[in-house]
Amino acid sequence: MSVLPLVFTSGWASGVNAYAVVLLLGVFGATGLTDEVPASLQRTDVLVVAGALFLCEAVADKIPYVDSAWDAAHTVIRPVAGAVVGALLAGQSGSLSDLTAGAVGGSTALISHFVKAGTRMAINTSPEPFSNIVMSTAEDLGVGTLVTFAIFYPEVAAVIAGVLLLLGLVIVLFLAHRIRRFMRRRARRREEKRLAGAGLGPPPG
Repeated sequence: MSVLPLVFTSGWASGVNAYAVVLLLGVFGATGLTDEVPASLQRTDVLVVAGALFLCEAVADKIPYVDSAWDAAHTVIRPVAGAVVGALLAGQSGSLSDLTAGAVGGSTALISHFVKAGTRMAINTSPEPFSNIVMSTAEDLGVGTLVTFAIFYPEVAAVIAGVLLLLGLVIVLFLAHRIRRFMRRRARRREEKRLAGAGLGPPPG
């Protein structure tokens, strides 16, 4: 059976929460629920690090503006994680080349990452913090549910991931004006901090 649907789904999920993907796949492999997961993802040290980083993301991802900073820092990490996980899954299965799987997983993760980051920018234009908490919790539950579903029904999970990816792109395009407003606000705050910092210096002689 081709591992491509699992690679695609794990790529989508990696763009949302790469640490949760590594943790879940590693646990599923270590507990014997699937033989699709390579031993490298089942190692205790990998699971411990992934678990610790997942907890960090679970907190940072629910704080307004901190979530966007976290997303910016993971612009490279998430696509790389999607590519590496995809290549490892392909190597374990042998039904797909590592290069193809890495390209699929990495590109899918990159797109879903930009959807997530763009959506958060739009949400951060709202003055209340509850929408961040709701969205972050929904994303965590969605990743956990879909990755688990992909282990048993990979084709169906891949279709769902594809629909979510397209829907996310449509939403981000619809919210583009809010995202631009968020970027302008952040640039203005940086400029205000720069000017305030300059005002604290000694007066010109």
